[in-house]
Amino acid sequence: MAEPIRVVVTGAAGQIAYSLLYMISKGDVFGPNQPVILHLLDIPPMMGVLEGVVMELNDCAIPILRGVVPTDDPAVAFKDVSAAFLVGAMPRKQGMERKDLLAANVKIFKVQGEALDKHAKKDVKVLVVGNPANTNALICSRYAPSIPKENFTAMTRLDQNRALAEIARAINKPVDSVKNVVIWGNHSSTQFPDASSATVDMDGKIFNVVEVLKDDVWLNTTFVETIQKRGAAVIAARKMSSAMSAAKAASDHMRTWFRGTAPGEYVSMGVLSDGSYGAPKDVIFSFPVTVMGGKWSIVQGLKLNDNAKAMLTKTGDELCEERQEALVVIEA
Repeated sequence: MAEPIRVVVTGAAGQIAYSLLYMISKGDVFGPNQPVILHLLDIPPMMGVLEGVVMELNDCAIPILRGVVPTDDPAVAFKDVSAAFLVGAMPRKQGMERKDLLAANVKIFKVQGEALDKHAKKDVKVLVVGNPANTNALICSRYAPSIPKENFTAMTRLDQNRALAEIARAINKPVDSVKNVVIWGNHSSTQFPDASSATVDMDGKIFNVVEVLKDDVWLNTTFVETIQKRGAAVIAARKMSSAMSAAKAASDHMRTWFRGTAPGEYVSMGVLSDGSYGAPKDVIFSFPVTVMGGKWSIVQGLKLNDNAKAMLTKTGDELCEERQEALVVIEA
């Protein structure tokens, strides 16, 4: 058995963490032979609830879970961690403007960035789940200058999973037969779900999804809108935001980052933009990436039509606006 690795989950008493902690503990993320010590961070009023979560983790009797550290102190939470799931964030409340949400979250992610900088391992892999995830990740990295900027990512894997499921349903094939659907841009309603490079395995033969579907209108309208608005649809139905599916996506994202992508396959991650595909630089932008040896690389050379380019411009503009709003808060 390997030495245990330390993994922090913030917002650990919340809904997403409730599913995520079990997935991490039983080996879904780092593997069935990699022991883990979980660091659970939440705010002081949630410590009682967190105690119940710790009891349940203990009661699962999972062999590779070697310890649980519940805390409301970022210095304790981020000490020597190799992976960070930043789930906790101020949720958007009714009547709240986006800039109000940004202002509240900038402060949270500044504190967490500083704690990562001081206490985490320098090769820590950071996944921001709490919204607005892309800009939260950017702010967090800004306050952790000793950690490489490419080690800060935002989650668009949930959007990718939603898109894969929607395509699979449309062509009546199992979801694992569909590959390489891309989410571009922001984890918001401006994101661009793109199936133009997606493939489907039909009885051992690989086909392009667009050619199989033969329905460009659906792909460019209903499909895009369904994925863009899926989070809101879940809230409308469940009266709470996505939790189980968000936890599964966070688990998928970190597993891919640690273990790599399969040959010929790519996944969507919000990563620091280098300007590929005309995206604005120095924002956290979702691209198709491959992962090898714990390092991600943006997939190059995918064809984008004029509609796709317009969609990328729109979501890129929103990310630049968010970055500007966040910087105003920081510098105030």
